[in-house]
Amino acid sequence: MTKDKSADTAVSDAVALAAAGIRENLKSATVSLSDSELGERIEKELRACPEIALKLSPKEISALASGIFGSMRGFGPLDPLLEDPEITEIMVNGADRVFVERGGRVEPCGVRFENEKTLEDIIQRIVGLAGREVNRANPVVDTRLPDGARVNVVLPPLSVDGAVMTVRRFPSDPMTLERLISLGSLTAQAADALSLLVKARYNIFISGGTGSGKTTFLGALTGCIPPDERIITIEDSAELSIKGIPNLVRLETRNANSSGSGRVGISELIRASLRMRPERIIVGEVRGPEALDMLQAMNTGHDGSISTGHANSSADMFTRLETMVLQGGSSIPLDAVRAQIASAIDIIVHLSRMRDKSRRTVEISEVAGVGKGRGKQSGGGIALNRLFEFREDPGAGSGNRVEGRLERTENRLIGRGKLEAAGIVTDVI
Repeated sequence: MTKDKSADTAVSDAVALAAAGIRENLKSATVSLSDSELGERIEKELRACPEIALKLSPKEISALASGIFGSMRGFGPLDPLLEDPEITEIMVNGADRVFVERGGRVEPCGVRFENEKTLEDIIQRIVGLAGREVNRANPVVDTRLPDGARVNVVLPPLSVDGAVMTVRRFPSDPMTLERLISLGSLTAQAADALSLLVKARYNIFISGGTGSGKTTFLGALTGCIPPDERIITIEDSAELSIKGIPNLVRLETRNANSSGSGRVGISELIRASLRMRPERIIVGEVRGPEALDMLQAMNTGHDGSISTGHANSSADMFTRLETMVLQGGSSIPLDAVRAQIASAIDIIVHLSRMRDKSRRTVEISEVAGVGKGRGKQSGGGIALNRLFEFREDPGAGSGNRVEGRLERTENRLIGRGKLEAAGIVTDVI
């Protein structure tokens, strides 16, 4: 239970013991009471308890009631953090070490759990809400909160210093290209180009490092999809917020149970989605052999599909995709893998988290086939035609501040067939 300094001073051991007794006595009533009824009952019990009513002010009693409610039905010390709109990430490194990200900067927040058992009880409550399971035999799980926030949990013995939980939060309103322009991640010209590419059903892959905004950017691109299409989304934990698409199917992976059976991964869901008559398939993120299934889906008539992956550059992303495909034990020769990638992906967008913690789009390139280089000068097996690139202003800004913009290159989009098929005539790309 989290209390401010005044409450810490006022609440004696007797008060804490009385509060614990009230919480224990009300456990049996939680099943039959609604949230509001339980909150009222807790506060009533606290005000009727002499050890508490005589030592705490009404404001302190209300705060204590909120803490007890959170430990019984909410998420305990996480509740005030989840209510703070400025917090984008919560990092729990054991019961007494909690950090948050605000404005791109990570800082300790002073919040702590009563003990390790309280933390693990709240973790079990969060995991159970999504019908998942985590325990010592299955100590790693990806899940989500009811509001769509992404949650990763690692339990001992894998985490040495206690249970670890990371909560990645997303804006309550779906991200749009217009908002990305206002945040400085995109220019209006680049947003117009991406909007046309999505509408013309180009297959788009978004790459970037951890925390660069890939999922947020993916959500913004889905806002350009025509509302009369059938969309299948596939994610480890369903977190994409897609509005305005009535014919939407959301699929989510499932971890193995404690006996090691029942796992359903992204590969299985991609194959299942092909029998659902999708017009577009959106894979939240590829991390392993499922990359081959994603590429094959893009190559089998599901134009307009979108996916994301971790990499430090566009060139690195293609190398990673090659490795992912080969990790699956595939006997496909490397040249054939590269040809599959070049044929499946039309556009790659690379995002970066800059040294000043801002998230920027640093490259939008067309995949121009298999050749001697990725682009005109770089080496590798897949050629890129760079359409937009971020150019930093030399000497601009101060300290770590990054000044620059995403600028249009002189290169013209080579593969214009999908634009022409969609009846789109443009000079933007």
